[in-house]
Amino acid sequence: MSTTQDYIDYVFDQIDSYWNKRYKKMFGEYMVYINEKPLLLVCNNTVYIKVLECFNSLIPADRKGFPYEGSKEHYIVDIDDKIVLNAIITELEKVIPIPVRKQRNKSS
Repeated sequence: MSTTQDYIDYVFDQIDSYWNKRYKKMFGEYMVYINEKPLLLVCNNTVYIKVLECFNSLIPADRKGFPYEGSKEHYIVDIDDKIVLNAIITELEKVIPIPVRKQRNKSS
């Protein structure tokens, strides 16, 4: 099952408007970018974040899952708790870098 458009719209609405936010559809699922940083992975109508030590006290240890087959385990975010969601985004925004685009080699 892929993430529905209604669900990604709901996730997007839950994120405070002061963040520079966008999402990108990838293989039927979504990545949510905050300040051009990939912070939230949305798969099967569930929001996931990387397992980082800074979230050990914020997210219960049993709230983990695998977003897709072959992935690493991630925390599952309670998208309905806007206070926790924005605390998570604040922490992730500090530690996740903006991806560097690799230039392709041009063959002559």
